[in-house]
Amino acid sequence: MPPTLPPFSNSVRLKYVKLGYQYLVNHILTLTLIPIMLGVFIEVVRLGPEEIVNLWNSLHFDLVQILCSSFLIIFVATVYFMSKPRSIYLVDYACYKPPVTCRVPFATFMEHSRLILSNNPKSVEFQMRILERSGLGEETCLPPAIHYIPPTPTMEAARGEAEIVIFSAMDALFNKTGLKPKDIDILIVNCSLFSPTPSLSAMVINKYKLRSNIKSFNLSGMGCSAGLISIDLARDLLQVHPNSNAVVVSTEIITPNYYKGNERAMLLPNCLFRMGGAAILLSNRRSERRRAKYRLVHVVRTHKGADDKAYRCVFEEEDKEGKVGISLSKDLMAIAGEALKSNITTIGPLVLPASEQLLFLLTLIGRKIFNPKWKPYIPDFKQAFEHFCIHAGGRAVIDELQKNLQLSSEHVEASRMTLHRFGNTSSSSLWYEMSYIEAKGRMKKGDRIWQIAFGSGFKCNSAVWKCNKTIKTPTDGPWADCIERYPVHIPEVVKL
Repeated sequence: MPPTLPPFSNSVRLKYVKLGYQYLVNHILTLTLIPIMLGVFIEVVRLGPEEIVNLWNSLHFDLVQILCSSFLIIFVATVYFMSKPRSIYLVDYACYKPPVTCRVPFATFMEHSRLILSNNPKSVEFQMRILERSGLGEETCLPPAIHYIPPTPTMEAARGEAEIVIFSAMDALFNKTGLKPKDIDILIVNCSLFSPTPSLSAMVINKYKLRSNIKSFNLSGMGCSAGLISIDLARDLLQVHPNSNAVVVSTEIITPNYYKGNERAMLLPNCLFRMGGAAILLSNRRSERRRAKYRLVHVVRTHKGADDKAYRCVFEEEDKEGKVGISLSKDLMAIAGEALKSNITTIGPLVLPASEQLLFLLTLIGRKIFNPKWKPYIPDFKQAFEHFCIHAGGRAVIDELQKNLQLSSEHVEASRMTLHRFGNTSSSSLWYEMSYIEAKGRMKKGDRIWQIAFGSGFKCNSAVWKCNKTIKTPTDGPWADCIERYPVHIPEVVKL
């Protein structure tokens, strides 16, 4: 007997029922007003010319009433426009692309690990297993100081890495936007683990001879989500400083944070973190509206630091031998999931269409009143966003969010390919992902982008952007010489 076909009719009917429900709920106001307006229009047409003239004459307008009404309308309009938040535009951004001399293939990484940890083969084997399942590729990069055997994480080397990453990203931003250093009103630099004196923001001011009245900020210790915290800070500052430009620099300096001990929880960052950085130009100037790529819509921040487990799940400390490293807890994914739930609860009502919010509300009421065992409804965020930029913190992070948000492989493609090509570049990874989507020619006018980042503390932060114009495929940027090779198949395990 030939195999029977699956009952497609049922799924097709269900699909059209769902589409009809979504259209009905999302356009309920329009569908209600049209019949009312049509009825009024028909009644007016039925009236004769004399009846219309009599109706008009029956309306008596007093001069004082007209003046008071006009004044009230002008007053309300003035208050509305004065209290309306300023639009924040992302004019452009630039990502740092490390030179090929910093490339760390798997063979090189493992050879160095065997030489550095020659007294502890179990730690070497552990790193190999992590690397095999990490989702990283052969072209990720580490700073020059880590290439030495043993590594030389000196202050001079760390400053050297900071200079090459930050200055390269800033120079690229100046070239792309035509921005002059004197035009920068606000400067925000975030780097979690390297906080020298003078600060990194002072280093940028000294290099480019920025104005003496510039408002500069240096954020440290805030983890991989610090990039969106910087965006939020820039937004708040641009709300109170009209006609201003803000530059945000997001990076993580690897040199001083390479762990040389044997604690497994502290060896994980060695396998995942790589060089990277990005510089972003934000502006509230109306003149920048036409050429700006994106408009900032929402920023939602969630902090779980009140919980002890969440506070310590990413923790910098000394091991038994006194060597400093970043310890990653086994509860990290569970804590990240709880932080994501809290963040989604806040951002959902701001971005989801009415149809999804209604379904979520009905399910919540049903669980509270009728049956607590009802499966909770997971909103379909694919109706709210066209693109997703999930922090490329590791393969497990991307897998978990894809599963929980019910995303397709294409929705998480930018995150997986960024992890494969550049590794975990901390707070700047979101901008490599945005650049990937642009390089693929997928960013169209009106598209909505959801950036999601996680960081120590523990934090989950979200930013929502709306594309101002269809973006042409760039000829430069970090993906320029390799975008044709992507996407690539990433096996579950790469045997080393």
